[in-house]
Amino acid sequence: MRRKFISHAISAVALLTPGALPVGAADNSAIKEKAAACAGCHGENGISQTENIPSLAGQPDQFLQWQLVFFRAGSRKNEQMQPIVEEINNEDIRNFGAYFSELMSPKGPEDGNPDLSKKGAQVAAGRRCASCHTDSYAGTKAVARLAGQREEYLVKALHDYKAGQRVGGGVAAMADVAYHMSDEEITAVSHYLAHLK
Repeated sequence: MRRKFISHAISAVALLTPGALPVGAADNSAIKEKAAACAGCHGENGISQTENIPSLAGQPDQFLQWQLVFFRAGSRKNEQMQPIVEEINNEDIRNFGAYFSELMSPKGPEDGNPDLSKKGAQVAAGRRCASCHTDSYAGTKAVARLAGQREEYLVKALHDYKAGQRVGGGVAAMADVAYHMSDEEITAVSHYLAHLK
């Protein structure tokens, strides 16, 4: 699996080179039109209103590009995404990354369970989540934004990493972190991150 990931990573290097990013991609009406098709699942302006579907707005550009590369290469699988990624080219991937990264990120809802958030903050600190996802959990470069993401989606993503059903940009980093988390820790940290403003 590691060899397959490295192969996909090497083939994506040119795609994800910073200089390859088109200038003003988010202002391009053609990419806005293509991105509108994403709203059916990922929500208007990239903010999901659908259970287990992530918000894309405000995610780091490189992170979004990597996920599309993973889907297109088949190392990340989703029935709804597969036919979509088969129709997009490298320029589309760069444009989608730029477009969604510039949209206003979702703000977490009011926290109805601050005690669970407190436990989640302790889990995040103990697992050193901020060392990759930044102190504000806004993500950076190829690392996901977690703040304000849908809670049940975060739970699903952590369970997928734990079960080895999903790969991340850090090869085994997320799988290693998630593997050692209990269901209670996953629930708590997901609640905490989803409610961050």
